[in-house]
This record gives sequence, structure tokens and C-alpha cells, in this order.
Amino acid sequence: MSEARERREAGSGTAGPSLDGEDGALRTGGEDGTGQVAVPPARNTGGVPRVRHNDYGSLTPPEPGHWEPRLGVSVVIAAYDCQESLDRTLASLAAQTYPAHLTEVVVADDGSEPPLRIDGPAPAGTRIVRVPEGRWGRGWARQTGAASATGDVLLWVDADVVLDREHVEAHMRWHHLAPYAVVLGDIRFTPEPSGDAPGPEEVLAAVRRGRAEDLFPVSSPHAWRAERFAETRRLREAGSRAHLLHSGAATSVPLALLRAAGGVNTALNMGEDTDLGFRLAQAGAVFVPDPRATAWHLGPSTVMTREKEVHRHNWSVLPDLIPDLRWLRAHPRRTWLVPYVRVVVDAAGATYEEVRTSVDAALAGTLADVAVTVTGPWSALPRGRRSSLDEPLLDLRLVRNLYGGEPRVSFAETVPDAAPAPFRLTCPAGWALGPDTLARLVEHAESEGYGLLSVVLDERENGVTAARLERTSAFARAALVSGDDRDDLVHEMFGSLWVGGEEFGFTPADRPQPVAGDTARWRAEAARWRREAERLEDEVRSLRREAQEARERAEQAGAERRRGPIGEIIATVRHRRAG
Repeated sequence: MSEARERREAGSGTAGPSLDGEDGALRTGGEDGTGQVAVPPARNTGGVPRVRHNDYGSLTPPEPGHWEPRLGVSVVIAAYDCQESLDRTLASLAAQTYPAHLTEVVVADDGSEPPLRIDGPAPAGTRIVRVPEGRWGRGWARQTGAASATGDVLLWVDADVVLDREHVEAHMRWHHLAPYAVVLGDIRFTPEPSGDAPGPEEVLAAVRRGRAEDLFPVSSPHAWRAERFAETRRLREAGSRAHLLHSGAATSVPLALLRAAGGVNTALNMGEDTDLGFRLAQAGAVFVPDPRATAWHLGPSTVMTREKEVHRHNWSVLPDLIPDLRWLRAHPRRTWLVPYVRVVVDAAGATYEEVRTSVDAALAGTLADVAVTVTGPWSALPRGRRSSLDEPLLDLRLVRNLYGGEPRVSFAETVPDAAPAPFRLTCPAGWALGPDTLARLVEHAESEGYGLLSVVLDERENGVTAARLERTSAFARAALVSGDDRDDLVHEMFGSLWVGGEEFGFTPADRPQPVAGDTARWRAEAARWRREAERLEDEVRSLRREAQEARERAEQAGAERRRGPIGEIIATVRHRRAG
């Protein structure tokens, strides 16, 4: 799972706990004379820390109870026909240590009948909103709650969990450090609740005393998540795959980052958390699992009890949305909704032939889940009567004609944002990618977690012609950190590298090559060679059998010649006696 080497930044020198050690446990520092620890200031220009990859260890959160919060939080609970469990969740929220005046709770009722109500212990700022009539499902419920949120940070909480008293505060201390932190609560699962499950008043009393764990003497973490945390030092070494651990049971995200990622996909009733986690990653998120943000899930989750069925359902939907799920995109000819790489070719000032060279080569490579955007002044193309052969922007017209019906090609006036595609390659018109150019570039970027690969195509006195492979999440995070030179920030947080174009198979248009990379043809050719190999293997086995039989006959004939007549008589007598 580890995709990047460990890189530790120097400590800020601010007193307070830090995440250190192989177990990722919190290590608590000292306090000032007042017994309070201020939120550590950012150590970089622009006031925003620069976290490398997903190694949040450079951030130093304050100890709960010893700092001064200032950000508002909206706790959003998606709920459906679960009044009893919702009452317990609201009761645990009523005893939180995070300031009440900075907290609001929004219950998104997904069409419950009778409607959900608030009639037990609950925070003062609790209200219920209904999913719009005719809409339903967890995607709609989550997005309805998010649309009603007014805080700086949104904290998703499932309607069947009980939160530790410091849960909200544990989340919020990270959000005061970095505007791109997505904090994952520490969820523990209890056995299936029986009729004697704790009531709201009992929950409220236990949480207020800081003894919520006494309500659940038997609980355990999700085994798969625990294994991933152990393998990646609690995601510090998870690199670009940290988003796979995102879930909505107790997870917080800055509201601005959620909006930048496009919000919750309302079309999804399952898997919406996985889809959102991927898009948050492309928006620049760092995923921080906090062991202090403890919560107890009453009973096992649906994934734990019906894992194969859940995967069967979700894996019919998520491959179209999440290019990182490479094992689910094995089909060599499929067109996917979200491409793995978006290739951008600028047609302005280029000839029709040059643009066609670049676009055709990009579409024909061994990396199939690719989309191409051709940029140019398309709105300037004249309408109405015109000279078909002599119009001023004839080359642009021809490009538009050629790819107007190709679903993998789009047209834009300016370079589009790559998100949610994980990578964007900008390629000058007139340069052709080799059959495996894109695949090799992405593999090289993934091997070290590079945020940028610059590819030298040509170098002359007037400058360098280059292609660029950009990691979407790296440039999104750079934009959140500062308005300074994005390439420098990406280099600092993710690393960058210059490589040679010829090494990766780029060729200029004046060295024409046939369009290569037809994977269907290659597969057919490979199948033909496999059949030929099987035929030859059968022939070799047959020849080996014939050779063995010939050796045995020769050995028998030689033995008979050595025995002679007397040997034959003796052999016959022995045979008769044996009978």
C-alpha cells in the first residue's frame, strides 16, 4: 500500500501533541503557563502548511481541552426510520466538549414515516430537514443535510453511533491547522444490540462523565481498516490511495473543500462515501485518521454482514466513477465516465494534420481509459454560408468535423480542470504518443508519487517544447496552499521530474508512424500466438513420446543381441518356472 517514502518535516516547536512513532499514537507535549495551548501557527508563506503526499505528521494538533476553537461545525446525520438509534446519537452529541455556540446539528430525514422528531437530549442547535419529495437514498440525504449546513466544517455522523465526549473536538483541532484536512473518526463496532441497549438518558450521563466506553464492554474496529492503518502508519504512507479509507460514519471535511469536490453524488444510495473520498482526494485533501475521535457503531455494518453482496452492487457502479480502481477496469475497449488521464491538445495555430497526429495517437494507446480535450477558439468558427475550402479557420473546422462524433473527444476554449480524472497530460499538437507512452508515464509518476512529469520533446535556441503530466490532486492542493508558483509547490509537496520524450516514445509529426496501440488487434494477435504455441507444445510432447518409444525399442533390441541363443533359452526357462 505504501506509495511514497517517508519524509518528516522539522517540528514547529509549538507545545502540544504530535503524531509520532510507528503506531501513530498521540504524543503529548507541554503546556504554557495558563494551562492552554494555542493552535500552532502555520509554518509556511501564505499561512497554510504544506503537507507532503498524505504524511500529516508535520501537523501538530493541540490537546483536547487546552486550546481556543474558532471554527463552526455542522454535524449532519442522514437518517431513515431510526428514531430510537437517532435519540442515542443526539444524546451523545449533547455532551460534547466542543463549544455549543460553534456547533449545529442537522438531521436529514430521508422520508421517514412517521417523520423523525427531536424529543430527547440533543444539542440546542439541532434541526431536522426533509429530503425533497420524490428523492430518496443516502446520497440525497447527505447532500440535503450538507446544503443546509452553515458551519465552516461538516462532520458526517451515522444515525446508529454513539460519540465519545471529545469526538467533535478531536476532529476540529485538525481543521484549525489545514483547510484541506479530511478527518476520519475511530469507529468501533459492537455486537448486534439487544432489547437492553442503552437509552438516551443513560448515553447522555455516560458521555458527560467521559465513560461512554462503559456502555459497550465488547467492541472492535473494522478488521480491514485496521490492517490498512497498520500497513501505512495510519495513512501517512498511503500516498494517493489514502482516500480508499474514507467513510461517512464519522468523517469531517471543510465545507469549502466539499463544495470544490462537487458535493455528494445524489445518484448513489450505496458507495457514495467511496466516490466522495476519491473526489476529495482530487480536490487536494489529506486524510487524517484520529484515534482520539472515538465512536461506537451499534451492531456490525452492512459491509461486515453482507460483504460479497455489497461489493457485487458497488462494483457495478464505482468503476465508472473512480479510475483508481484499476482491477475493476480490466476491459480493454470500455469507455468510462471518468477517465484515468485527460489529454489536452491545443489546436490554436496548429494544422489539421498536426492535431490529428496527436489526438489519434492518444486514443490508440494501451491505456484505454483516456479522454482528449482539444482546445482552440471554437466560438470563432463562422456560421452560416461560407467557403468550404477557403474559410480563415479551415484547419479548426476540419478538426471539429473529424472528432465531432467521437465520444472520447471534447472541445474547449481553454485548458479544462482535470478533476476528477487523476492525471492530465498536455501535449503540443504535432507530437505523437507511442503505444505505451501514457501507460509508462503514469506508472513512472505513481512509482514515486510525483506530482509533475515534464517531458522534453524538443530544445532549440528559442526555448524548450515540452509535454506535462500533472497529478490532479497535487495541483489542487498547491492551489489551496498559496497563489505562488504552482510548479514549485507541487515539487515541494509531491516531487517533480524532467524526462526525455524519446525515452517514453514521443515522436514528431514529420516522422509519420501508423497508428498503433489497437488493444483488440493485439489481443487477437496474442491469442493467435497462444494457439500456435499450444499446437507446438502438443507436437513437442508427441515427438518426445515417439523418441521415448524408440529408445525403449532400441534398448530391447540391444539386450536381445547381447543374450544370443543361450540367453533366449535361459530366459524362456525362467519364464516357465515363474509361471
